[in-house]
Amino acid sequence: MRHRIFIAINLPEDIKKELSSFQFHWPELPCRWTKKENLHITLIFLGYLNDEELLEVLKITKEVASRNQSFSINLKKIIYGPPKKMPPRMVWAEGEKSEELGKLQQDLENSLLIAQNSGFKKTENRPYLLHITLGRIKTWEWRQIEPEERPEINEDIDLSFEVNSIEVMESQLKRGGSEYTILESCPLKEVV
Repeated sequence: MRHRIFIAINLPEDIKKELSSFQFHWPELPCRWTKKENLHITLIFLGYLNDEELLEVLKITKEVASRNQSFSINLKKIIYGPPKKMPPRMVWAEGEKSEELGKLQQDLENSLLIAQNSGFKKTENRPYLLHITLGRIKTWEWRQIEPEERPEINEDIDLSFEVNSIEVMESQLKRGGSEYTILESCPLKEVV
């Protein structure tokens, strides 16, 4: 059986609630908004894995989590993303650069690349950028809006939360959008 897998940081309920409220700020925006329960920070998208590869990914993720400490994340802006991409593909919340998050993401990536049977192949060479996808722009409809009538999205926010675990998630594509299931929650090392 094949599983569509990614490794993520799930958000606390109050942060999800706050972020999902932004979809009401731009009602005219042609956008498919992310369901509140699906808001997360993707660390690595693995794609379709078989059962054996999935077991290896679960093992590696636990090991990586156990050697990385808890840390906090600060979300600072709501903008179009990716930056400088026109037309934009998404509306996202962008976070401050975090040394701990960068170290964790790099450790995960390196550990998965080294493993013989993780099914992971690096497909992108751009630097990791902390963001949470709030919605995906409907490009065709976006292009129908006169440039001067397109909403400006550049909103300052100040949201912080502690990251104490990372999750191996399965994504199932359904008619009403993706449905995510946590397969394993891997606690990070506590800061002493």
